[in-house]
Amino acid sequence: MTDKQWNGLLAVLRGGTVRPLPTGFIIDCPWLPNWAGLEIVDYLSSENAWFEANKKAIETFPDVWFLPGFWSEFGMCTEPSAFGTRCQFPRNEFPYAEKIITSPDQAADVKEPDVSSDGLLPFMLGRLKWARPRIEAMGHKIRFSVSRGPLNVASFLMGTTEFLMAIKTDPAPMHRLLRTVTDFLKKWHALQRETFPTIQGIMMLDDIVGFVGEEDFAEFGLPYLRELYATDLPVKFFHNDAPCAKSVKYYPELGINLFNPGIQSSVSEIKQLSGNRLTILGNVPPRDVLAAGTPDDVRAAVKKQFADTRDHSRLILSCGGGMPPAVSTANIKAFLDAVRESA
Repeated sequence: MTDKQWNGLLAVLRGGTVRPLPTGFIIDCPWLPNWAGLEIVDYLSSENAWFEANKKAIETFPDVWFLPGFWSEFGMCTEPSAFGTRCQFPRNEFPYAEKIITSPDQAADVKEPDVSSDGLLPFMLGRLKWARPRIEAMGHKIRFSVSRGPLNVASFLMGTTEFLMAIKTDPAPMHRLLRTVTDFLKKWHALQRETFPTIQGIMMLDDIVGFVGEEDFAEFGLPYLRELYATDLPVKFFHNDAPCAKSVKYYPELGINLFNPGIQSSVSEIKQLSGNRLTILGNVPPRDVLAAGTPDDVRAAVKKQFADTRDHSRLILSCGGGMPPAVSTANIKAFLDAVRESA
C-alpha cells in the first residue's frame, strides 16, 4: 500500500469518511497467477514472476487497496511447512499440506518450529527482502505481518474433521496443540515485524473459527487469538469467510478493527452484531457474482450492497473473502465503476 492508501485505511478504521468509498481486495495464489498469465507453481517459485504479477495488479487497478499487498506466500503450506508437513505443489493447482498428526495423543509430540530457519519461512522472508527496494520504488511499503490463525494451522496439521472432533472428545491435547501453534505464530509475527520496520498491521486468516459454535470458540479460539492480537499496531485485520454470527461479537474485544467476512451475514448484520466497532471489508458474493457473473451482474451486486447498507462508515467495498479464481479484469473494472457511480 502507498502512504496515501495506508492513511486512508487508518481514517476508515477511525470511522472517518473517504471519498470515493474505498475498494479493497485480498489477492494471493488462488487468483493472481492465472490472471497474470502464469501457472501457480511458477508464481510461487520465481521471485521475479511473483513480483511482476503483483506489480501488474497494482498498475492495472491503481485505486484498489490490495491487502496485505505483495503477499509473500506459498498458499496454505507456509506455516504447516515449518512443522515438517509434506507439501505438494501441483503445476497449476493450489498447494496442499499433508497432515502429520494421526491421533489426538500425538498433539503433545508436536514441537514448536524455529521461525528463523524452519520450512518455507526463510524463503517467504527472503522473497520480501529481495523485493523490498522494488516495492518501495513503486511508492508502496510492506505493511502487514501475515499468517493463518491458530485453529487453521492446527487443522492443517491434524485434518479439519479430525481436529474439530477432537476438541469435543480430547480437549486437553487440543489445547496443548493450540498452545504450541500460538507460541510459534507469536514469534513468527514478531520476526516479520523485526525484519521489516514498515510493518504496522497484523493480518490473520482463520476460517476454522466459523466451523465451531460460540462455546467452543470462547474456549478454543478466543484466548489464543487474544494473545496474537495483543500488540499496539494500529491495524488488526482478521479474515474468516466461514459463518461469523457466533463469534463476531468477540472480535472487537480482541482488538480486531478490520474484518473480511464471507457472505453468510450481511454487512448490516455484522455491524449490528459487533456493535459497529469493526471496519468491514466485503461483501459481494465472490464465486457466483465476481467470478462467474457478467459485468452487469457485478454492477448490480455492488449497487445492492450500497442499497442494503445504510451506514457506509467503516466500510471498504470488496467481495466476501479473498479474490476467487477466474475473476476477470472486466468484472473488477465493473466493480470499481459501480462503486464510483453509487458513492
